[in-house]
Amino acid sequence: MISKNELEEVIEELEQYKGRHTELITVFISAGYDVNAVQRQLEAEKSTAKNIKSTSTRKNVTEALEKIVRHLKGLKQTPENGLALFAGNISKVEGQSDLQLWDVEPPMPLKVRIYRCDKEFVLDPLKEMLEITEVYGLLVMDRKEATIGLLEGKRIDVLQKMTSGVPSKVRAGGQCLHPRSWVSLNKENKNVIDLRVGDGIKAFDIKKNKVIFTKVKNKWESFKDKSLKIFVENGESIISSLDHIFFRMNGDKIMEVTAGELKREDTLICFNNYDILELKIVDIKERKGKFKLIDIETDAKNFFANGFLVHNSSQRFHRITEGLTKDFYKRIAAEMKNIFYENKKLKGILIGGPIPTKDEFVDNEYLPTQLRNKIIGRLDIGGSDESGLKDLVKKAEEILAGQEIIHEKKLLEKFFMTLGERRELAALKEKDTRKALEYGAVDILILSKDVKKALTKELTKIAENTGSTIEIVSTDTEEGKQFLNLGGIGAILRFQV
Repeated sequence: MISKNELEEVIEELEQYKGRHTELITVFISAGYDVNAVQRQLEAEKSTAKNIKSTSTRKNVTEALEKIVRHLKGLKQTPENGLALFAGNISKVEGQSDLQLWDVEPPMPLKVRIYRCDKEFVLDPLKEMLEITEVYGLLVMDRKEATIGLLEGKRIDVLQKMTSGVPSKVRAGGQCLHPRSWVSLNKENKNVIDLRVGDGIKAFDIKKNKVIFTKVKNKWESFKDKSLKIFVENGESIISSLDHIFFRMNGDKIMEVTAGELKREDTLICFNNYDILELKIVDIKERKGKFKLIDIETDAKNFFANGFLVHNSSQRFHRITEGLTKDFYKRIAAEMKNIFYENKKLKGILIGGPIPTKDEFVDNEYLPTQLRNKIIGRLDIGGSDESGLKDLVKKAEEILAGQEIIHEKKLLEKFFMTLGERRELAALKEKDTRKALEYGAVDILILSKDVKKALTKELTKIAENTGSTIEIVSTDTEEGKQFLNLGGIGAILRFQV
């Protein structure tokens, strides 16, 4: 595995070579990919190369492929970060051969697989690695789907896709009653099919143990192929879908149970327009056919129908979906912790999604504090898939640019403060900085982007060998301009030299 500084040198060397024809070969093997599969592919390419009309081009391509294949045969597996291979005749004299091979194990994992035969080597994936100095976590989400990604330089990697199982576009109420089931209004009874939104009907305040009036918020119909007719000991009965919720006594506690789970001798909460009653079920009959049933939604989350206390089905649906949503948020948070918690390069997290969803997730503190503190932006994004990640990064351009400036300002403020208050722990200009580097005393090497490239490369290489952090700062801030005016080279030290 080579350092970034060494990678830059390799890129500079490879950029200078140009083929006379499409005869320079580039092979990228992504991290974790089977090296033997690549070897087989290149063997097949050798056969294809026999069809090249030009004798010299055919010879150069075939020999370059053979050189790469021989090299791959000596490998047991793909290196940890993948492998980049470059081969071809680089002789500047036509008719002469100077066949060379470069194998590069990059400092960061290769994400792409490439086989290319061209007039020049493909170097963009390696150049991108030189641009990557920090990474950002990405999350786009809604209640049904979430995608977690990583922004490294300009590259977006999808790390995890998740789904919630929360139903969508489903009518909130599969729990229904017979259209002629009656409910009690203030001065009359009315069949549920005749109810209107806004009607006040009788319901039960379980906490206060008293009958109340509640407003009808919604009403709809559905069709079922099964229903149950439930009879209680005072002679009343009710027809409902199998999934409608009733209130059953269990000792001194009130339990919710679906009609399909009820059995004879169960005790239900009922009302006879005067008193709350606890009545035993004496019979349950199942009916099959095509049944039109009605359901309503109320403010109180329950109501009395035919004297039976039944659950507000929309609330039941809401509670189920809310439970699934919370579980989904917890799974997202767990995945983000697994992916990002130990990532020391992580500079921040961007979260995108519909306004309520992303805010619920962040504000209800599903993420651990360390990750919450890294959130640098919440943005309104429509997509929750890979395209959503791209939209998130595009919308966050100003935020990311601002983060760079903030980071540079804080770094240089720290440097100037150290220079003023603890001069022995700061180095300024090339001579002092070089001396500190040679002693291994540099904690952070700071270089202006306007410093000569050759000098930057030289000092960076020394810093890499001594484990120093390297920071390249712009002149976009007043601090950056001031630093350049002082020579553009400095360091914060681990110890005094």
